[in-house]
Amino acid sequence: MSKQLAEVETLFLHEARSDYTVVANRDGNRVLRGRLELKETSAGPRPGKFRVIRDGEDHPRSPDEFVDLARAASRIRISQQTSPERRERLREMLDGYQLEAMAVRTCRRCANDGRYGPITEDTAIEHNGEHVCRDCARRELERELSYKGEFTGAAEERLEELLYESKDLDRIINLLSGGLDPDLTKYDEVSATVDDVSPVRTDELDLHPDLAARVQGRFEELLPVQSLSVRNGLLEGDDQLVVSATATGKTLVGELAGIDRALKGDGKLLFLVPLVALANQKHEDFEDRYGDLLDVSIRVGSSRIADDGNRFDPNADVIVGTYEGIDHALRTGKDLGDVGTVVIDEVHTLKEGERGHRLDGLISRLKYYSEDRMETHEGYDGTQFVYLSATVGNPEWLAERLRATLIEFEERPVPIERHVTFADGREKADIADKLVKREFDTKSSKGYRGQTIVFTNSRRRCHEISRKLRYDSAPYHAGLDYGRRKKVERMFGDQELSAVVTTAALAAGVDFPASQVIFDTLAMGIEWLSVQEFSQMLGRAGRPDYHDRGRVYLLVEPDAVYHNSMDRTEDEVAFTLLKGEMEDVATHYDETAAVEETLANVVVAGRKAKRLNDRMIGDVPTKHAVGKLLEWKFIDGFSPTPLGRAICRHFLAPDEAFRILDAVRKGTDPYDLVADLELYDDEE
Repeated sequence: MSKQLAEVETLFLHEARSDYTVVANRDGNRVLRGRLELKETSAGPRPGKFRVIRDGEDHPRSPDEFVDLARAASRIRISQQTSPERRERLREMLDGYQLEAMAVRTCRRCANDGRYGPITEDTAIEHNGEHVCRDCARRELERELSYKGEFTGAAEERLEELLYESKDLDRIINLLSGGLDPDLTKYDEVSATVDDVSPVRTDELDLHPDLAARVQGRFEELLPVQSLSVRNGLLEGDDQLVVSATATGKTLVGELAGIDRALKGDGKLLFLVPLVALANQKHEDFEDRYGDLLDVSIRVGSSRIADDGNRFDPNADVIVGTYEGIDHALRTGKDLGDVGTVVIDEVHTLKEGERGHRLDGLISRLKYYSEDRMETHEGYDGTQFVYLSATVGNPEWLAERLRATLIEFEERPVPIERHVTFADGREKADIADKLVKREFDTKSSKGYRGQTIVFTNSRRRCHEISRKLRYDSAPYHAGLDYGRRKKVERMFGDQELSAVVTTAALAAGVDFPASQVIFDTLAMGIEWLSVQEFSQMLGRAGRPDYHDRGRVYLLVEPDAVYHNSMDRTEDEVAFTLLKGEMEDVATHYDETAAVEETLANVVVAGRKAKRLNDRMIGDVPTKHAVGKLLEWKFIDGFSPTPLGRAICRHFLAPDEAFRILDAVRKGTDPYDLVADLELYDDEE
């Protein structure tokens, strides 16, 4: 006992069933644990039996050793949870040895486990009707987390922060089961910001009279980003990169420039977007707004137009197209006529894998088309390029590479609350249902019901979630026919739907005025969202003309992955996205991408292909790519072979071309070949 006597700093006494728990601490660490029984004597209560517990076994000691231990302690504490009668007996016993003790609030769980766990009003955490210390609460939380799956450090840190802030473990456990306590789910709030930009009045714009009348009928003043663009040369034909958050009015920038030049006879407008769904919507918008003034056409894929059987008209004044649709026209030598304006929406697509290098090549090929036409068609003054982008990490660098004036605007019209709750895949649809119902049952100060966009990672999941929502909702994805998508858009706009459940098609720009965004997953297909994609998608929550604020919910499944190629889990990704900085936009070229774009540039420009390669955003290893094209007989000199031309026309990567060639030579049935290619893509 001599060693324990020397080490005692605090002696803690706590009521047990028929005796008292004794804990001796030094520097916060337990150095002794024991049991004490009192006996009544003529002098009052005195130590009767004293046992030291070591390795789970009781070791009887003399009662006097307890007295020596108490005298050696710097302070003696009695748990307030000890009943008043038994607490008073302890005091009488200690008074008999002229020892003082203070009653303190302690953690019962600690005491039962033989630990001294003092708690205060600031550190006590409620659980199952009692208060426990932070350590016990954290251990209980860890047990709950183990039932839910593996949590990453970031998720555990977040839950511990909430535990200590709320001081209520039961609320945190409820959160782990998909609870929607807004004080706990709220991660932060992105404040509304207003840049001090004096607006340009629409009656001051130097526009074609027909366009001026339309614009002035819609607005008295331009929005800030539009005003900045006009003041920096938009209507003088300057190339611009317009970088701004979702729903800040970027589209009208391209519209003003392109429609004005088309009406003045300075060349047609090409308005390019990454997805067919977006092209269909933009085509309808332009047709409704300017169809009586200009011929409007659409180019998606190789030649098909929506569902009405119309064909692409290269002579139209306004052509809305997908990147691939217009690139196909260039690769196959279509004459697009005089192009006055090219608007490339979602230009941050440049950083994406397969689509990024194709957009990079398309921009270079469109610039070449304009230059070549200027040389051969007298009176044609060339093309103005307007690039539209959500917020990116390197706007100055991107503008320089595009040789465009940077118009950057950071305003967010309404504040956005960002919430995180944890749930497994089976619970997510039920949670989404509660959130959708709650939002639709509220109205903004402007008189609009709250409506929701639910983002998920597959078409099948879109239908699955929509079926489980009590209020009217609809799936929306590229697999639906054009008429069905338009019906959903109309019903949502008329507030007949509480929600749409969609894949990435909506993220890129289809216009739904939603007040709430729910992320059913943080994946699109089999890849995790980037910070830029996440930011753009959550930016769909809250519109200044409709809502007072936006609300975003991340439904996070701990330890979840959606494909075996994913090297992070959903809870890890969630906090990376919430804390992450916007990624830079850059296009990276491996051998496959370099060969594909160099071949397309040879098909379009022949010997001038190197010039096209040199001005692309990414660094293309031209010499290596040309060597491979010659080796594989895709080109002969600087002319495409029939094989090379076919590969280019169908946007085939070299490995796809070789697989097809090999199958054809073996006499593989075409249907089997298509099935093999689909299977190969799925495996990739």
